[in-house]
Amino acid sequence: MSAMKAPEFFFHGQGIWPRLLSPLSAIWQVGAAIKRKRTVTHKAQIPVVCVGNLTAGGTGKTPVVIALVQYFRQAGFKPHILTRGYGGKLTGPVKVDPSSHEAVDVGDEALLLARAAPTWVAKNRADAARAAEHDGADLILMDDGHQNYALAKDFSLVVIDRAYGFGNGRILPAGPLRESVSDGLARASAVVLMSGGDHVETTTWRQPVKDAGLPVVRASLEPGIEAEQFSGQKVVAFAGIGRPEKFFSTLESLKCDIVERQSFADHHLYTPDEIMKLVETAAIHGARPVTTSKDMVRLPLEARSMVSEIPVGLIFENPRTLDEVFADLISRENQHNG
Repeated sequence: MSAMKAPEFFFHGQGIWPRLLSPLSAIWQVGAAIKRKRTVTHKAQIPVVCVGNLTAGGTGKTPVVIALVQYFRQAGFKPHILTRGYGGKLTGPVKVDPSSHEAVDVGDEALLLARAAPTWVAKNRADAARAAEHDGADLILMDDGHQNYALAKDFSLVVIDRAYGFGNGRILPAGPLRESVSDGLARASAVVLMSGGDHVETTTWRQPVKDAGLPVVRASLEPGIEAEQFSGQKVVAFAGIGRPEKFFSTLESLKCDIVERQSFADHHLYTPDEIMKLVETAAIHGARPVTTSKDMVRLPLEARSMVSEIPVGLIFENPRTLDEVFADLISRENQHNG
């Protein structure tokens, strides 16, 4: 199962398509409002921190969640992660087991998250929260879910890609927005402004965030120490993520010689034939086939030894702002443990 690639008009200019699709955006908003009104919200007995976004496609939520696992562990918490398991067939709640589950079962993001902390996949977030509590969690991190009202959130971080902001500012399907910017930011505790290594930044996000009075946590994805071995080497790069160009920019920052690059749809499930073609292309050029951690878990098992993974980690550039956002929560935890 692969997600469709977002059309260019989502991010660049207005054009005819956004105008033609605007009536459908109004229908989308009405449908979302009806769904929200009908949803019964469950309040968990432990804190819930949601990491979401306002746009369709990848903004970097998953690496933010992984970084927050370490952040909250250092503060004394035992966090568990909840995710919908996009691309997987299991409806849950099920605790992800990387040794037995595949991407077709729980989705690629769940497998990646399970490397960091106990991870639960469930269509119903309230059921997953109950399962996590029963399993010993004392804090829940939601990967996505800002527009999901089945589980009450104590904190909501909205991740914004600093290169694309809110795109053309229109709601699906005329633009990338899942809801209006003002409505989405009104429920947020803070904004996480993500950089993917391309050092491009739009300014369209600034005024709405300022008007909402939200703190801004700046974050960036940086190659792990293991990635330094690829510096100066020839590579055939491929990625099926929200913005593959982020991955290619990372390789350029490592001074890799990219002899060929291929982009696939987000969450693309690779076939053995596709991987063999990439491996053969790399052999012709005397290069190494490389991809992202998120793509690696979607490769056929027999093909993973043929491809190298380029690990990246998230760095909070102004961690004191993050400390201020969670100050009361961490203070309560310290008092509880003290």
